[in-house]
Amino acid sequence: MAKKLFLLDGMALVYRSYFAFMRNPMINSKGRNVSAVFGFLNALLEIIEKHEPTHIAVAFDVSGPTFRHDEYPEYKAQREETPEEIRAAVPAIREFLEAFNIPVLTKQGYEADDIIGTLARRAEQEGFDTTMVTPDKDYAQLVDDHTFMMKPAKKGADPEVLGVEQVLEQWGIEKVDQVIDILGMAGDTADNIPGIPGIGPKTAQKLIAQYGSLENLLEHTDELKGKQKEKVEENKERARLCKRLVTIHTNVPIDETPDSLVRNELDEEKLTALFAEFEFTAFSKRLFGKTPPPAPGAGYAAPADTGGQGDLFAFAAANTPAAPAKEEPVYKTIDDVKHRYHLVSTAEDRAALAKKMGEASSFCFDTETTGLDPRMDRLIGMSFAIQPHEAWYVTLPPDDEETRKALEPFKAVFGNEEIEKTGHNLKFDIAMLREAGVEVKGPLFDTMLAHYLLDPDQRHGLDRLAGSFLQYAPVSITTLIGEKKKEQLHMTDVPLDKLSDYACEDADVTLQLRYVLEPLLEKQHLRKSLDTIECPLIPVLVEMEANGIALDTAALEEISGRLAGEIENCEKHIYELAGHEFNLNSPKQLGEVLFDEMNLVEKPKKTKTGQYKTNEEELQKLAGDHEIVSTILDYRAATKLKSTYVDALPGFICEKTGRIHTSFNQAVTTTGRLASSDPNIQNIPVRTEQGQEIRRAFVAASNDFTLLAADYSQIELRIMAHLSGDEHMKQAFIDGADIHTATAARVFGVAPEEVTKEQRRRSKMVNFGIIYGISAFGLSQRLRIPRKEAAEIIENYFAQYPAVKQFMDSLIDGARDKGYVETITGRRRHIRDINSNNGTVRSAAERYAINAPIQGSAADLIKIAMIRIEKMLRGKRSKLLLQVHDELVFDLHNDEQDLIPEIQKLMQEALPLSVPLIVDCGTGDNWLQAH
Repeated sequence: MAKKLFLLDGMALVYRSYFAFMRNPMINSKGRNVSAVFGFLNALLEIIEKHEPTHIAVAFDVSGPTFRHDEYPEYKAQREETPEEIRAAVPAIREFLEAFNIPVLTKQGYEADDIIGTLARRAEQEGFDTTMVTPDKDYAQLVDDHTFMMKPAKKGADPEVLGVEQVLEQWGIEKVDQVIDILGMAGDTADNIPGIPGIGPKTAQKLIAQYGSLENLLEHTDELKGKQKEKVEENKERARLCKRLVTIHTNVPIDETPDSLVRNELDEEKLTALFAEFEFTAFSKRLFGKTPPPAPGAGYAAPADTGGQGDLFAFAAANTPAAPAKEEPVYKTIDDVKHRYHLVSTAEDRAALAKKMGEASSFCFDTETTGLDPRMDRLIGMSFAIQPHEAWYVTLPPDDEETRKALEPFKAVFGNEEIEKTGHNLKFDIAMLREAGVEVKGPLFDTMLAHYLLDPDQRHGLDRLAGSFLQYAPVSITTLIGEKKKEQLHMTDVPLDKLSDYACEDADVTLQLRYVLEPLLEKQHLRKSLDTIECPLIPVLVEMEANGIALDTAALEEISGRLAGEIENCEKHIYELAGHEFNLNSPKQLGEVLFDEMNLVEKPKKTKTGQYKTNEEELQKLAGDHEIVSTILDYRAATKLKSTYVDALPGFICEKTGRIHTSFNQAVTTTGRLASSDPNIQNIPVRTEQGQEIRRAFVAASNDFTLLAADYSQIELRIMAHLSGDEHMKQAFIDGADIHTATAARVFGVAPEEVTKEQRRRSKMVNFGIIYGISAFGLSQRLRIPRKEAAEIIENYFAQYPAVKQFMDSLIDGARDKGYVETITGRRRHIRDINSNNGTVRSAAERYAINAPIQGSAADLIKIAMIRIEKMLRGKRSKLLLQVHDELVFDLHNDEQDLIPEIQKLMQEALPLSVPLIVDCGTGDNWLQAH
């Protein structure tokens, strides 16, 4: 019998499943989004039923850096945070796979494609035919006579199976391994692999057809011409790096063999119970010919919108765990809906449009630009809509000065504080207009932020919202410029009639969305949060980002050199303690040294693949007892600091301003906290002395300024005291007592002056842990004490602060009843899995229910403070520069030192609490001194 091995790319299939149902997610009767689990299982069953593999396994990525990060720290750095529903789906899928008796493969430091590539090569040598199931194009490089690639089905079509012939045809190459050359040259925005500037897939394909390989191309750059020659020659090393990054490794040190992945009998009892829990009736019938008994409290609920699933897999529509789905809806397009779109290209027409807009009480607008950097890119046009289905596109000249003249008629309209402005991601549009000399004033309505308030767990892109709420598919950007690569058409090269329709449609669709989202905000009592917090914050963030912050590159070079020395010293010391050199970045080799050779512990923990665990959590437990382990942790910390922050930060300095302009994103976190990117200032570590040193490189604008750092003290604990109303906790803050000492005194039954450092440390851990719904197990892990002792500490804590326990219980009960929790200002967080029968999932949901009102209230508090402070600073020389966690950073002019108490007052009075808010302020030449 032929041996058929199927290897599934777990996370890629989970993502594909989740987003296939994005427009109409599958929500069961308990309010849980089961889209990703359903789609994954459907694909798995199709493989088993149609292809009857003799051997099968699923490979998953694991958290933490890989060997690619070691070589290129920015690898995947731009990836958005994984949606929580996907994070929740993975444990459930692994539970299903265990019931199917299908092996799950992971390897710390490697990715799923490396594991699959390794097994595929081994399988070929052992007489297998291997099929890799994945939507990821990178796997094409592994295809050979006995290794195939299967792309999941789309919209009822059959899955696409690629062999050598299909890969060569699709990629336009002569040899399969040339896939790697094309991938490396073109780069990959999803993985943040830059490629060669100006070289996209089509150009790469032509060059490989001519030169055969990247290496040969680099040896013959003298034959290239113009900009292409310049770009390739300037980026030779980067090209080689990118090729290494996209190359799938086929020699991962894993214990599994193809023969060990034989398909075993499934566990019918476990699967039946899981199908009942998730309400997957059709799957149970499909496998066992029977309907599972309903799980306790379960009913059968339709998807969020039964108008079709946008299904990815062929059988998805037939297996909806509710009434049969209707046919997939056909979304309307620009060709189906009557509209009047106008092109505005003359001074007379611009003046007439500006007059028309000035007579309106509200209008919607959008900008078209040459790129996404307000400081380096420019406007090429603007679109406007006053009522649905009619819009205007204003073209702008390529010269900056001429553009400013063309915008003159619109200045009064944008600056009119009585006219409301609507848009989608208005921060970007307002920032672009600011750079062009146009100030936007008056009330704002941002549809992206409106949807963020309605459902912070989802994505908020315009196209997605148009599909979900308007059943409309806007013109795709790829329709205009092709694939999203640098070498494709520039927006200025798009035919004007097509660009005009595209731009007008954006403004028109955004305005229509506003009319749909507005009543939903009113119904959920979220309009106030939009009008008083999120939208007023937009111009504040625009100013902050435009201000930027100065960076002392000499200080960074000094820190980098010092870290390099520390890394080298750590390496030497580790080798001395181990008795020989080895690959410190190899978890396998490190585990063997620590546990086989040095026998640090009697029974070391292992991963499911049998390798010793050497992650930070495990090593931290041993650090206090073993010098080599503490040195390894020091080595890792120094290495990460150097590559991720110290060496990377200078690359973010803007050529035009000489400053760093991080982007603050409102619609990313589910709690309401701001997130920063390019660079991520908020992730700079501050708990270690080395991490704090990085702040020394952030400096005041000039000798006329000093940096001011204003930081809320223990804001989340104070909010907990306010929300819970616990008299003991409130009194400690009112008395100005050290809350951790006060807590220790109550929990351990001693006088405050008798509290030991260890007791205070434990109480601090409990205080902050309670905010996150910490368990006895979690506390025992953090404090390194027996679970029983940790449970007693928590029990004593709640005995001393009974209102805190009552408050936490009320949050969980309220979430179970209503499906959401709220902040002080009314911001909502939906807790979809709060009634799950899966204990792990339910516990996580309960922690979210406890934490979300506290973190969300803290987020609202600092946003309100920022809005008020920015208003106070208008006309002043001092500027707000950064918001990091609970801290604001300013360039404070030397003549405006009297602003410090005003800033403190505005921060302390941002929200009325029943306990005092304390704001610590410090100044200095750099951020470290100020903080």
